[in-house]
Amino acid sequence: MINLMVKSTEVSAKATRRRFSTTEKVRILREADTAAHETGGVTALLRREGIYSSHLSSWRRQRNAGQFGKTPKKRGPVAVPPDARDQKIVELERSLRQAQARGDRYERLCALQKKVSELFSIPLETESEAKP
Repeated sequence: MINLMVKSTEVSAKATRRRFSTTEKVRILREADTAAHETGGVTALLRREGIYSSHLSSWRRQRNAGQFGKTPKKRGPVAVPPDARDQKIVELERSLRQAQARGDRYERLCALQKKVSELFSIPLETESEAKP
């Protein structure tokens, strides 16, 4: 009796993306580096592992950037520690926005009071009448 290893040809309902661990990536990169000296070695490796050459190039880029170490570099913009001047600017801008919003509310309230006094025929005091 012959025992053949046959891969499952069943297709799942939802496709799942393959994920490679760091150790798998490093192992494949090492094999690719050693197979680079043989004719067709890298191609055979790609077929055997079921990956594309773009995987190798992006993994090499990550390896050269030091992202496969024990503490990989975080992605995204570099966080610059805020200095006291920047914090003061942010604080002043916030207080300016609050003051502008407060002034706008007061102006709308005064306009509303004027309309109400006109509707009910209530005379409003002017500044000269209010101050003795």
